[in-house]
Amino acid sequence: MPVEPAAAPEDPFAIVRSRDYVALLVMAAVLGVPISVAAYGFLALVSELQSLVYDTLPKGLGFSGTPNWWAVPLLAVSGVLVALTIRHLPGRGGHEPADGLKTGGTPSVATVPGVALAAIASLGLGAVLGPEAPLIALGGGLAVGAIRLVKRDAPPDVLAVVGAAGGFAAISELLGSPVIGAFLLMEASGLAGSMLGVVLVPGLLAAGIGSLIFTGLDSWTGLGTYSLALTQVPPADRPTIAAFGWAIVAGLAAATLGEAVRRSALHLKSRVQRRRVPLTALTGALIGALALLYTVITDRPISGVLYSGETAIGPLLADHATYSVGTLLLLIVFKSLAYGASLGAFRGGPVFPALFVGGAGGLAMSHLPGLDVTTGFAIGVGALGVAMLRLPMTSVLLATLLLGAQGLTVMPLVIVAVVVSYVVTLRLARREAPATVGHTPPRAGVPLTHPPSGDDAAA
Repeated sequence: MPVEPAAAPEDPFAIVRSRDYVALLVMAAVLGVPISVAAYGFLALVSELQSLVYDTLPKGLGFSGTPNWWAVPLLAVSGVLVALTIRHLPGRGGHEPADGLKTGGTPSVATVPGVALAAIASLGLGAVLGPEAPLIALGGGLAVGAIRLVKRDAPPDVLAVVGAAGGFAAISELLGSPVIGAFLLMEASGLAGSMLGVVLVPGLLAAGIGSLIFTGLDSWTGLGTYSLALTQVPPADRPTIAAFGWAIVAGLAAATLGEAVRRSALHLKSRVQRRRVPLTALTGALIGALALLYTVITDRPISGVLYSGETAIGPLLADHATYSVGTLLLLIVFKSLAYGASLGAFRGGPVFPALFVGGAGGLAMSHLPGLDVTTGFAIGVGALGVAMLRLPMTSVLLATLLLGAQGLTVMPLVIVAVVVSYVVTLRLARREAPATVGHTPPRAGVPLTHPPSGDDAAA
């Protein structure tokens, strides 16, 4: 029996030259405006809520300042709110952060309210998670919802690409540069091959528009950029043999710490799922207790342990001389414990706490001979970033582009630390089901449309 020849793969250049693709670019650009405004509003709301409940409210109740125990009841309340949102609203409040950063699956507008509420209750009341994962889900869901309002029968390919562009726009300035956000989404989603440019270009366009909107809103509102930025970076020494050796040590240590945090988070997640409301509330109280214990021991504010670390990582580097090695080690321990607990029970993203803890670890290492402050900070950020995210290219960019001109100096050592940490992390990882590790690369022509897994599928 003759065998029919396989269908020729679709020519990506022919797709780019088509009128439909031009229309897709226009849609991505237009949607980038309202989605970036919504993302800016989300970040502003979280920031204002944190200030309200941790600064304004205690003073309004008659306290001279924020009591050290203040986070314990607040995070318990946060746990109840998050658990009820997960239980009763569509989408289960977004993906489980203990499973890593996931971007697969065509976004759904029906999940937007649940994702927003769970993230606001988690981040606004002090959980140790970042806003990147909720923003990606919100941006994608809003983009898909807008397209379906205009054209109900839009094909899945178009919905997937537009949803991805919405995610690009939502995090365009969050990581300090739209380029870093683009690499994060590209690497996390598994985009590759001849269709990479076809999918990536609308996303980059939406990210560029979003970056302009963020800049304009910052100037207009005066609220802030809500962008990861380091304003005071000490000069870095040129790479040496000693620094090369410390980069290897940093990679080994970060992989070990990252795997410990991940396993604790997955263990907690499996327990919390059985009794969602009481155990999430108890986990929140535990995170608050960790912050209390840290501040009692070190006389440092509870904010060192709470929150994502996005706004604290710059001051951490700028004020590194005020931290002793002992204080940095305690900060790493307590922040890591709170990070693992937040990953296992709350909703948010894993990026910023990993960068903060990695930076603190690098600063502690910089007290060793042959390693300067900026190099230690950079290799710590990159090594723990890749240990938690398993995204090597993104981790290198995050650890170097944020340092400005000094990033070029330390880049070779960051690469060494990231590679060591990445390889050791994969070797330490337990054998897991394919659905829970990483992502499924999309087929050519059908980007970002693979079905979700685990709890996301049940939702």
